[in-house]
Amino acid sequence: MTACSACRSGKGLDFGISTAFQPIFDVRSGEVFAYEALVRGDAGESAPQVLSRVTEDTLYSFDQACRVAAIKNAAAAGLLETGARLSINFMPNAVYSPLACIRLTLETARQVGMPEDRLIFEFTENERLDTGHVRSIVEAYRKLGFATALDDFGAGYSGLNLLADLQTDIVKLDMDLIRGIDSSQPRRQIVYAMVRLLEDMGRTVVAEGIETRGEMDALADIGVHLMQGFLLARPTLDGLAQWPEDTQLARAA
Repeated sequence: MTACSACRSGKGLDFGISTAFQPIFDVRSGEVFAYEALVRGDAGESAPQVLSRVTEDTLYSFDQACRVAAIKNAAAAGLLETGARLSINFMPNAVYSPLACIRLTLETARQVGMPEDRLIFEFTENERLDTGHVRSIVEAYRKLGFATALDDFGAGYSGLNLLADLQTDIVKLDMDLIRGIDSSQPRRQIVYAMVRLLEDMGRTVVAEGIETRGEMDALADIGVHLMQGFLLARPTLDGLAQWPEDTQLARAA
């Protein structure tokens, strides 16, 4: 396996990375539920620019570097002084052994004083996944005290099959489902049904990609209270954004 070979050889990155943080708010209170860590270049380059430099040989090192940077930068930005959690994106295909590959993450978290239950690991269904492999990761992380999240739900390859096969704690609804939900009855009905299903399954629901007050209010009416999007806060490089001071966003429900 390529990732395993890369681990053994210790092949590292030939470029630096930094982290931007975008909050997930509870719109009922304005409190931050979690900050999602988003990779950036060390000069602020976008995620696509950074990802374009990752090769098959450096995939493992890149995944590890992103986790470490996210934890260290979040601690430096003051996350531990808040009640928020830290959500870290990871690449299941870069994890050849859940317990072996998490050691550096655990060590880094302990160095900065980040409790395991403050960490969320999220992966996207936009990537073709080996469901059995991902299930082993999710189960291992749960035993270690981490939460897991399925990102971009509704936009990927496997759809409802992943809900049956992978018991993640959190499901993030894809922004394409959210876009224009306030003016689309079919979208509202679909999201309403999905939210009820996820609640019955014991999953925490997050809506991402919120760009208008209408979308925010429609989701709150459906019963979604954890939201993320440019309306509320854009990613902040090495900083932790708070609830916007715009009085029109003071309350969503």
